[in-house]
Amino acid sequence: MYPAGPAWPRLRILRALWALLAVLFASWRLWAFQDIQECTWQVVLNKFETVGKSGVSDRFFHQQPVATLDSVFSPLVDAPTDQGEKYLSFPYYLKINYSCNGESSEAQVRKGHLTGLKPVVLVTFQSPVNFHHWKIEQLQIQMEAAPFRSEEQQCTAEQVCVMNWYTPMPIKNGSVLMRVDVSSNGLGPFIPTKRFQVNINGFLQRQQDNTLHFTVGNEIFNLIPRYFMNVPSRPLWYTVDQAPVLILGGIPEEKSVLLTDTSFKDSFLVELNIDSCWVGSFYCPQAIFTATIYDAIATESTLFIRQNQLVYYFTGTYLTLHESNHGSGSWVRVLANECIKSLCPVHFHSNGSEYVMALTSGKREGYVHFGTITDGHVSFQVLPKHRSVCEGIQVFNCSIIWAVFIAGDYILLMLVELQDPTTRNYFQVVSYDLVSDNLVILYTIPEFIPDARGLEFLMILGTESYTNFTMVPKGMFYNPYNNLLFIWGNFLLQSYNNENFIYLADFPKDQSIKYLVNSFHGETAIVTETEEIWYLLEGSYRMYRLFPSKAWEVHVSLQVMQQSSFYTHIETMVTLFYEDHQLYQLVYLMNDGQGRLVKRLVPVEQLLMYQQPGSHYLLEQRGNHLTLSFTDFCPFTVMRLRDLPNPQIYTRQERYRARPPRVLEPSGFHDQNSLAVYQGLVYYLLFLHSKYHKPYADPVHDSTWRWWKNKKVDQDYYFYLASNLQSASNVYIDMASYEKIYDLKAEHELPERIYLDKGTSYGFSIFVTVRGHSLEFQPERVLTTLELRSKVDLGVVLADADCIEVVVDQKVLINRNSVLFWVTLRDKRSCFDQGLSGHHLMKTSVLVKVVGAVGHCFQNTHRGLHMQGNLMIPLLIGCPPGKRLAFDITYTVEYNRLQNKHYFDCVHVDPEMPCFLFRDKLTASSGPPRTQRPQTTQPSTS
Repeated sequence: MYPAGPAWPRLRILRALWALLAVLFASWRLWAFQDIQECTWQVVLNKFETVGKSGVSDRFFHQQPVATLDSVFSPLVDAPTDQGEKYLSFPYYLKINYSCNGESSEAQVRKGHLTGLKPVVLVTFQSPVNFHHWKIEQLQIQMEAAPFRSEEQQCTAEQVCVMNWYTPMPIKNGSVLMRVDVSSNGLGPFIPTKRFQVNINGFLQRQQDNTLHFTVGNEIFNLIPRYFMNVPSRPLWYTVDQAPVLILGGIPEEKSVLLTDTSFKDSFLVELNIDSCWVGSFYCPQAIFTATIYDAIATESTLFIRQNQLVYYFTGTYLTLHESNHGSGSWVRVLANECIKSLCPVHFHSNGSEYVMALTSGKREGYVHFGTITDGHVSFQVLPKHRSVCEGIQVFNCSIIWAVFIAGDYILLMLVELQDPTTRNYFQVVSYDLVSDNLVILYTIPEFIPDARGLEFLMILGTESYTNFTMVPKGMFYNPYNNLLFIWGNFLLQSYNNENFIYLADFPKDQSIKYLVNSFHGETAIVTETEEIWYLLEGSYRMYRLFPSKAWEVHVSLQVMQQSSFYTHIETMVTLFYEDHQLYQLVYLMNDGQGRLVKRLVPVEQLLMYQQPGSHYLLEQRGNHLTLSFTDFCPFTVMRLRDLPNPQIYTRQERYRARPPRVLEPSGFHDQNSLAVYQGLVYYLLFLHSKYHKPYADPVHDSTWRWWKNKKVDQDYYFYLASNLQSASNVYIDMASYEKIYDLKAEHELPERIYLDKGTSYGFSIFVTVRGHSLEFQPERVLTTLELRSKVDLGVVLADADCIEVVVDQKVLINRNSVLFWVTLRDKRSCFDQGLSGHHLMKTSVLVKVVGAVGHCFQNTHRGLHMQGNLMIPLLIGCPPGKRLAFDITYTVEYNRLQNKHYFDCVHVDPEMPCFLFRDKLTASSGPPRTQRPQTTQPSTS
């Protein structure tokens, strides 16, 4: 990747060019965004008792709604609320403010409020794992924050002192992980949207002194440097998008772990309450004993750890998941008679359960203990069922190095080391079918690393030449969205069918991979044993070294110049992980003898851009001076997504909108009573949503219809009373402020995932403006049709071509030097299951990329650089969530009245249900009541 051998004059030129590029880029950003303050949202959790108090934040511990709000709602006699209903409250509020340029200023918040700023909070509830117990749905609620004046300082009516905004923090049965997106209403200062993880922590317990303590162990408040400094990083393992609490071991010689319920925005060091037994025997030899927790895996409600050969688990208390206390009183030791050498994670749940795998040594060598977690209950089974892997592949000695579970096919892939006394050990990839109990050898890994002869990649066919470096496999990684399997060690192999492998030659032979992390949106990051960080964009074969690199040095120098607190000269990486498609480091920083843990973004796009111009520049003599020009390898200047359809039918998102009740006080500030009313209204809105899931439909097919159906006629009267300050209470409830949104618009980007079912299709267009030449100071030239088609081309990669088809139409726009590609994704009706709504969906993906754009094309936005030219679209095939077959009552009753000319005299009157048992007035005297079904029903799907 870099030229070999000393070249000092060229090196001095390159360093000068690096510095010049950095200064030019930084100055451009200052020029482009000099009028935009760098502001960011801040969100903390508050209980009702701490609303209005500064410097107070609470942990998400309570999971049940608090007592009824009768005392708050009973005075609302001239409001559309029903006095007969019970309005409950969620236990927490979200407290929202913002800071600019890293400094929190009360004056800035007041200025934002006085200029019309209102935070808008979007809470997204993650669907639960067990779809047999809970209904799968994609639910969101959008709330406008209410301004609240702090109670700690007395202010006159004309003054605004310390203030914040508040919204209820709703809870939904079956969901323990919530994403909170805070955005602006478009008024006041510019503040980018920011996402927060607000998760329920089921591993806390309230003590007698009213303080919260961890149930898994005792919190350690002193982060001693030896816990982190110069300690090797370790992987962060968890069930993707399902684990509310993450756990990370690796603290040397301590039975302690890092715990977080905010994705390491903050974290806690906890010493675990485990017995730490050391059971060594003839069948399980242990050379040394250590207290270190080596393997740690987090699932939706259960944590797993391995210490020495022992495996423990702890199930948290999650009433919203289990509806009863399934929490563990202490750590439970499992597989007590087994010698466990390592744990392997399963990144995705399936069939209503989560999974974890334990690899054995000693007397059970050649077996995998396959763990299943369902509603917090843990069970293990031994695989293969009837014979060991060694016996199945007919060898005397073997050892399972790694295991990967492919849930969609019920296949277990194992990396097996075969020990042959006559030759060197060699490695094979073995497949085990859990349904048929069949073992198959898929691939034998070559003994030596292939010689790529300068190529970026090499297809392994058996006819290539090899180097003298021995291949040492250490693990595997599988992505279910694109069927991509990695085998890693001191090399990197990849395969799309588990049989034909490609060798990626950019990775150096003298390095060894320690672990991989994947975004599951087309990006992979690699950490080596020497803590190097490499980057691979799936669908390409070139690998980039992010750290250490010249690009990293430039980035750190710029951060130090800006006095960033996230970078110091003494630091140690603790782990590397993806969150919301972005790569993050957890780093331990030492500054002036004080250590702290910091979560910081790895700027992949900036690092890739910094790497480009180092060796691709041109010095031209023009007159009496030299002119410097760089070559831009991006084949286009502009790339935009157009014609995106409305997303809800494809994302299956159900979104509700709620605004705070209007206060009649002239200042517009809310008090605790009005916030409590807001809580009750949001709770009842979500209650109506949950009640709407029934086998029959409301007359207007809307879950909020029944709330105001008898009060709509009086809405003008309620408004008249409030506008003339004649209401009995201090709030006005606008019935139009609590509704379900059906017409969400696309936001100029592809959805996070798309559901397709039985021939449905999704279409969008890509507008690309072609680059005519290198980045030089000369006017653009209008290209011909042939030149435009030759310079920009679009490639499509299908993960499952038997299930999905893609049609690409191209239109050349000569007058704009542009090409328009219309892309249509369509389900081929061949890979769906006759399952229930949201059950057993097939994961697949489509990769759309502009040829030649990988690693070369970037778009500069107010959020920083954004990579362009590579679009990975996750797809889920099957009956999507939110679809249901409902009995249309209104249509059925009207149809039968028209057909039969009879009126249904109900025995038990229910306005929501038709009369199946009724008394016919024309024949009532001739006999007892009879049962009759309507002749025709009209199904309704949504």
